[in-house]
Amino acid sequence: QVQLVESGGGLVQPGGSLRLSCAASGSIFSRYDMGWYRQAPGKQRELVAIITTISSTMYADSVKGRFTISRDNAKNTVYLQMNSLKPEDTGVYYCHARLVHLNYWGQGTQVAVSS
Repeated sequence: QVQLVESGGGLVQPGGSLRLSCAASGSIFSRYDMGWYRQAPGKQRELVAIITTISSTMYADSVKGRFTISRDNAKNTVYLQMNSLKPEDTGVYYCHARLVHLNYWGQGTQVAVSS
């Protein structure tokens, strides 16, 4: 069992930056592939970025070059650095942990990009 708690969301102007954090507890964090997903109003949840147990990363095309996912296994935390934010980045951002067939989600943190 893994508990995930996101933080760092908020309101930011276009072109601004935010860093999201996801603190994990309850299991061995380093064994899990970690990811960030987001859901905009009226849309389906979509993948933003993934970081594997060996720190390989993958990004959605819409965020490549602007977002960076990282992990600190000593702190049981995964981060999402978001730069050059756009209004279309608005949504609820969810942290995800996966180990084989096990999947865990955080409660989400709201990101709003608006002037």
